[in-house]
Amino acid sequence: MPGFLLHTGATVLCAHGGHSQATAPNPRVKVSGQAVVTQSAPHTVAGCAMPPPTAGNGPCVTAQWLTGAIRVKAGGMPVLLQDSQATCIPTGTPLNIVVTQVRVKGT
Repeated sequence: MPGFLLHTGATVLCAHGGHSQATAPNPRVKVSGQAVVTQSAPHTVAGCAMPPPTAGNGPCVTAQWLTGAIRVKAGGMPVLLQDSQATCIPTGTPLNIVVTQVRVKGT
C-alpha cells in the first residue's frame, strides 16, 4: 500500500513512549532535506517507560523493521514507509510512526 517515505526527522515512538532513531540512514537520498531510512537499518530506542525485567520485560532498546517499500529502494534496500512495521527488542511491541514528511510517497 502506498505511504509517505520515512526520513531522519520523522517522529517514531515505541509503544511505551520512547523515542526511536535510525542508526544508519541513507545519506545519498533525501526528502525534505533529510536522509531517507531503509529497512536494513535498525533503530535505537531511548526513554522507554516499560519497567525493567523484575517488573516487566523492558525497556525497549532497539527495533528491527519487518516491512518496507516494495518498489522504492535506496542503495539497493527498501525504504521505509509511513505504514512500515517494526518490532522492539526485547519487549516485542511495535514502533509507531507519528509524524513524517508528506511530499513524497512510495509503494
